[in-house]
Amino acid sequence: MDVTTENQLLDTVLAQLAKFGLTATVEQRDIDIVDRRVDAYVRIGRDRKTRVYAVEVKKGLRPATLGAVLHQIEHVGKPPLIVTDYVTPPLAEKLKARNIAFLDAAGNAFLDQPPVYIWIKGERPLEMPGTDKAKGRAFQASGLKVLFALLCNPGWVAEPYREIARLAGVAHGTVGWVMADLPDLGFVAEIDGERRLLKPELLLKRWAEAYARTLRPKLIIGRFRTDQAQWWAKAKSAKYEMAFGGEVAAERLTGTLRPETVTLYGEKADPRLLIDYKLQKDPDGPVEILERFWAFPTENKDLTPGPLIYADLLNIGDARCLEAADLIYGKIIDGFKR
Repeated sequence: MDVTTENQLLDTVLAQLAKFGLTATVEQRDIDIVDRRVDAYVRIGRDRKTRVYAVEVKKGLRPATLGAVLHQIEHVGKPPLIVTDYVTPPLAEKLKARNIAFLDAAGNAFLDQPPVYIWIKGERPLEMPGTDKAKGRAFQASGLKVLFALLCNPGWVAEPYREIARLAGVAHGTVGWVMADLPDLGFVAEIDGERRLLKPELLLKRWAEAYARTLRPKLIIGRFRTDQAQWWAKAKSAKYEMAFGGEVAAERLTGTLRPETVTLYGEKADPRLLIDYKLQKDPDGPVEILERFWAFPTENKDLTPGPLIYADLLNIGDARCLEAADLIYGKIIDGFKR
């Protein structure tokens, strides 16, 4: 969402607070805090009793993208507030249960910071003018595969399109329209006659959110369960031509997370894996197998690349995984700086 549309959505939503007898003032927009970006600081309250929130404006909020949004505004020193176009009743309940403040353009709201308490759900969504602009094709499903390759290996951005296509496992034409989008989005520029990747930290965050919303649902092969406790601890996923992502990968890289879910990427659900660990189909099972979507070799054959581990953790989105995502994010950023 571009800055103009973002500001329009924020201003529209804040104007609705007047019907509750509240004032809302935008004190600052576009704040950079170390490796995070806050869309605005907003002061909300009544009379002289007010509270300043750190705001993330996000159109099209979904459960799958919630983790990415929270990662952006947690730990910034002020209570987080999500502003969006519409929050469904189930998502509103989820946000309230986690004590996450939100406001939407339909009039749904949850604020629970003294002196203000508001809880409204079930209002119907509104059409927001100017918020239906198509995003760049770079963030469509096939474009996300190209961006993933570049995030894993930023130097590849200077390679010929045909080579990028080979490494990313996409058609040559896909690379052409992705690379046409990236300069306009501020992520690629030609410097000293060579293409360079710019703002990879921001690109990583946008990619992780778009991956959860657009590409990841298309990759799910199946979900499973097993009675074998911690079977993943001794499993060598490369034996089955698969790679661990999510919580298991994070545990192996950081040692700080006790996995409650298992994520695997491969060409298929290898029958040998299912037999060895007695995995049985279960639509609500804690083991998920997704289709591998990258063609390039990785340093650790048992684990998916860092950007994908980070995205999977955000997709789960609970406090444990967001803490682990912070650690993985730091490792990725250090790699960008080398």
